[in-house]
Amino acid sequence: MTDDPLVIFTPSGKRGRFPVGTAILTAARQLGVDLDSVCGGRGICSKCQISPGYGEFSKHGVTVAKDALSPWNAVEARYDEKRGLKEGRRLGCQATVQGDVVIDVPAESQVHKQVVRKRAELRDITLNPSTKLYYVEVEEPDMHDPSGDLERLRKALLEQWELDEVAADLHILQKMQPILRKGGWKVTVAVHLGDHENKPRIMHIWPGFYEGTIYGVAVDLGSTTIAAHLCDLQTGEVVASSGMMNPQIRFGEDLMSRVSYSMMNPDGANEMTVAVREGMNALFTQVGTDANVDKSLIVDVVFVCNPVMHHLLLGIDPFELGQAPFALATSNAMRLRADDLDLSIHPSARVYLLPCIAGHVGADAAAVALSESPNTSEDLLLVVDVGTNAEIFLGNKEKVLACSSPTGPAFEGAQISSGQRAAPGAIERVEIDPLTKLPRFKVIGSDLWSDDEDFKAAIASTGVTGICGSGIIEMVAEMRMHGIVDAPGLIGTPEQTGSCAVFADGRTNSYLVYDGTADGGPKITVTNRDIREIQMAKAALYSGARLLMDKFGVDKVDRVVLAGAFGAHISSKHAMVLGMIPDAPLDKVTSAGNAAGTGARIALLNREARAEIEETVRNIHKIETAIEPRFQEHFVNASAMPNAVEPFPILNSIVTLPTRTFNTGGSGNGGGSPRGGRRRRRD
Repeated sequence: MTDDPLVIFTPSGKRGRFPVGTAILTAARQLGVDLDSVCGGRGICSKCQISPGYGEFSKHGVTVAKDALSPWNAVEARYDEKRGLKEGRRLGCQATVQGDVVIDVPAESQVHKQVVRKRAELRDITLNPSTKLYYVEVEEPDMHDPSGDLERLRKALLEQWELDEVAADLHILQKMQPILRKGGWKVTVAVHLGDHENKPRIMHIWPGFYEGTIYGVAVDLGSTTIAAHLCDLQTGEVVASSGMMNPQIRFGEDLMSRVSYSMMNPDGANEMTVAVREGMNALFTQVGTDANVDKSLIVDVVFVCNPVMHHLLLGIDPFELGQAPFALATSNAMRLRADDLDLSIHPSARVYLLPCIAGHVGADAAAVALSESPNTSEDLLLVVDVGTNAEIFLGNKEKVLACSSPTGPAFEGAQISSGQRAAPGAIERVEIDPLTKLPRFKVIGSDLWSDDEDFKAAIASTGVTGICGSGIIEMVAEMRMHGIVDAPGLIGTPEQTGSCAVFADGRTNSYLVYDGTADGGPKITVTNRDIREIQMAKAALYSGARLLMDKFGVDKVDRVVLAGAFGAHISSKHAMVLGMIPDAPLDKVTSAGNAAGTGARIALLNREARAEIEETVRNIHKIETAIEPRFQEHFVNASAMPNAVEPFPILNSIVTLPTRTFNTGGSGNGGGSPRGGRRRRRD
């Protein structure tokens, strides 16, 4: 009736008229307002807290009287006494409409609350997990109703929560009856909500109202490292994060060596599958221990990984990925049970693997696309996920192209003479003095530069142990900027470079970064072979990006986003000096940190994002670098630092790179081409 009181909800702005006596929670549900509740309006869970507003609201055209809601009742008083309600708050399931009223739904009371993602570029994640908790009151059995306990539990879920056709695993049936009776026919149920392929399913059951929570894990399964984030599925909070080296490394550092291992050894693929699953279980134990969480409360897992890791995790021989046309067993998203993968967590836990894009662009790349959304960009965005196998996207809202490029593990400190993983004691920042040509550096674990008088004391517990990926990038770029290494990648002699840190090392020269031998530490150097490893890695990275630019018909990009485990630590200027990325304004080169891991978190915490990325992946056009003739041409040109033929005008406006070369032919060819001259680019 038009005489019924008007109820207005903020911040949604939804409004409607309801009869006097209608509970605010009921009004919210009828209007589709985002107001949470686990107990179904019984005053137990307190998740439906609301803040009524009183007085004149000219914006809404209403005046709210002090008696617009029913008086404080015994349920609210009991809850306030036990746990406390913020001043002015009411429980939406208890407060009823008595007159026109404006109701604010605070962020913590929203079902799809926003979880702030802490990284350089803050973005919210909508909390809408696949598994949720529901409190229900079940009809007791009697002689006149012979239905089973499960059927009456399903009926309660339908009537009280509109969850239809809910299924249950055998282990639920095995323990359900004593739990129902212990709870006095009141229970809390964890339900996996299903999707277009699966019906909702009971995951776990607790007697009475369960005041705890349930957890999920987002896993970035890389070829070198594995990272896991344990998340509270009710709040979205990351309660623990941990990482480990991928135990498959003993079978080969790069992907193709692992594919070769499976080809050369009859049981090779299975060995690697067992190794990575054992590693995952160890990692789950670690994050559970760190957060003091029982692993049996982990009910949902999301994996992102490259295609080879994807197949080996699933127990699929990656043989076909080792040869053209690089056919995947499946590129679709996978929905599995944890016991399908021998994971020691909740017995009914569900596992979701994001879709793969193509034979060498995997679910990790899909996760980056979910995190960074190149398909919605107004300007031309280049996203580079830097790792052992780099995934690259170029696109905007019109179209998105993708490719992969085999950079190898050099950017992660592997195959570098003094290289190591990022850990306390590893050199991560470098500067070379333009006059003395001597280096100073920072190590992980200390904010002091190595020439600070307090440096030794600050690093006493770790020492200086090696150079990590971001450190070697800055090191080589600084050597290039200060004339210690030339454009083709040759370290000059002490006389040519004017640096006493350069020394003869066999048939070439090396550069001394740090000598800790007097204190029992290592001697850290950069060798010419190290330079070559970085050149090959960065050339592969740049060539993939340049190939996508060719396909897009452009010679420049508007923005560059560096993703990857150490993307947050890469200096954009140093990356451009090396020629890792195309020429672009430095303020348009940003870091996304571990975007694949973030994409995994988004898919874990928001079930709707899963359908979104599956649709996005279907519309991404994959470019296969292995069959593109221009890739090799770009690679040769990109071996020089920054490039043999690309002009890099923006970079040249910021830094002046020495043109002298150190080969026996004497001085400069200007472009620094490894072939001794400039090459004409094909039209």
